[in-house]
Amino acid sequence: MGADQRIADEPSPRRVLSSERVYNGRIWDVVSDTFELSDGGDRLTRDYIGHPGAVAVLPLNEAGEVLLLKQYRHPVQMTLWEIPAGLLDVEGEDFVAGAARELAEEADLVAEQWNVLADLFNSPGSSSEAIRIYLARGLSEVPEAERHERTEEEAEIEHRWVPLEEAVRAVLDGRLHNPSAVVGVLALQAARAEGFASLRPADAEWSAHPGQRGQ
Repeated sequence: MGADQRIADEPSPRRVLSSERVYNGRIWDVVSDTFELSDGGDRLTRDYIGHPGAVAVLPLNEAGEVLLLKQYRHPVQMTLWEIPAGLLDVEGEDFVAGAARELAEEADLVAEQWNVLADLFNSPGSSSEAIRIYLARGLSEVPEAERHERTEEEAEIEHRWVPLEEAVRAVLDGRLHNPSAVVGVLALQAARAEGFASLRPADAEWSAHPGQRGQ
């Protein structure tokens, strides 16, 4: 299949007539945009969450196990098995540096080898949140004296190393629901089947992130 026939999402800017921040939140805001789908066409208004984006990390050890974290999520009132993740809320921070920070803070780990597993929009009909999921290998533990002190919901985090095959089965059985964990686990399974040859480098372009397009 030729490069011009490959399925790929693409930017599609429309004429924005007005944009208003209708709610200022502690972490993200709600924005109301009025725009035209085509020049002179009907005006549409959409409210959505303005989000800085996030990174997530799927750690893989030499035994073929992935690290999952159990954490309470109040909006769904469930404890979910997830992977280390966090907001891109540090001004000017490199994406990989942000992922490494989250890996250290939530999992007490550092990694020598980084690759991009997948990029996704968490809920593109209602949020501008873009997430990049990294695969982290060559793992070692953060010295105990240097570990981050976890607070609030993070203070209850539980860690568990799970064989990748078991994690895949949990996704297919409907036992895992966190989007970064679901996508990361399935992407890793596909990548491993190809001997990891299809993985992108850690510094691969992320032009789909709204912040990279001036939004």
